[in-house]
Amino acid sequence: MGQPSSLRTSSSVEKAVDLLFYLHSSQLAGRSEGVSDMGRALGIPKSSVHRLLSDLSRRGLVERDGRGRYRPGVALITLGLGVLEREPVVEAARPVLEESARDLGETFFLVGARAGQLLVLDKVEGTGFLRAAPRVGSRVPVHATAVGKLYLAFGPGLLEAPGEAAERFTPSTLCEPGALRAAVTGVEEQGWAASCDEWIQGLSVLAAPVRAGQRLLCAVALAAASPRLEELGGDALAARVVAAAASIEARLGAGGDTPGFGGPFASAWMGEGGPSR
Repeated sequence: MGQPSSLRTSSSVEKAVDLLFYLHSSQLAGRSEGVSDMGRALGIPKSSVHRLLSDLSRRGLVERDGRGRYRPGVALITLGLGVLEREPVVEAARPVLEESARDLGETFFLVGARAGQLLVLDKVEGTGFLRAAPRVGSRVPVHATAVGKLYLAFGPGLLEAPGEAAERFTPSTLCEPGALRAAVTGVEEQGWAASCDEWIQGLSVLAAPVRAGQRLLCAVALAAASPRLEELGGDALAARVVAAAASIEARLGAGGDTPGFGGPFASAWMGEGGPSR
C-alpha cells in the first residue's frame, strides 16, 4: 500500500518550505539556483523539485531570472508584510526610523526577538554606504551584534547566549563567552550597545532598547560604515539612537512604568499579549 494522502501532502509541504528557505539563503549569498542544484543540496529528486517549483511559481512564491534560474518571488513580500502589519511596534517605529535615517543619512533598523531568534522587523535605508544592509526578515546573530548584546543585557530568557562554538564572522567577533559577558556588563551600565566590525567587516552599529517598563519590546539600531561612525562621533550618535528608542516608546505609550502603557498602539499590542517568543 502507498502512503496515505495526508502523509504525502505533509511531505510535499515540508519539501516546498525547505525549497523556499534554501532559495532565501541562496539569495542572501548572492546566488540564484537551478533545479539540479536544489535537488542535490536538499536531497530531493530533480523531478520532485521541478514539480514543486512549478506549483510555487504559479502562486508567485518563486520566480525565474533571465538565465532560467530560481529565486524567491514577490508574493513572499505580501505574506511577510501581512505578518508585520500585526506588529504595532513596527507601525509605531516606522516614522521614527524614517526621520532618523533622513536626518543622519544612515540606515536605521528595528530588530526583535521572535521564536528564540533575532530578526530584522523593519529598516529604513539612509543615503550612505549601507544600501545593501540586512533585509527585513533576516536573522541577526546574537553574539556578533549590538542588538544581541542588548537582548542579553535587558531581555533575560528571550535568547540564549551562544556557547564555546559561536561562529567567528570577523577577527573582531566576540566568540569567547567571557569576552561576551564583559561586553554585556558594559551594556547594562551604559544602557545602549555598540559593535564594530564584529559581524561584517567595516560595519559599525549602535543600538538602544525599546521597553515598556522593564519589558524589552525590541531594539532600534543605527548602522554605518565604521570610518563614518568614528567621523560623526560614537557617543553623539548613541545619544541619537537612545532618543529614537524613547520616541518609539512614547508613540507606543510605553515610556516609564508599565501602568502608563496606554498610547495609540498599546491596546493592540497588549491585546495580542505582545510578540510571540
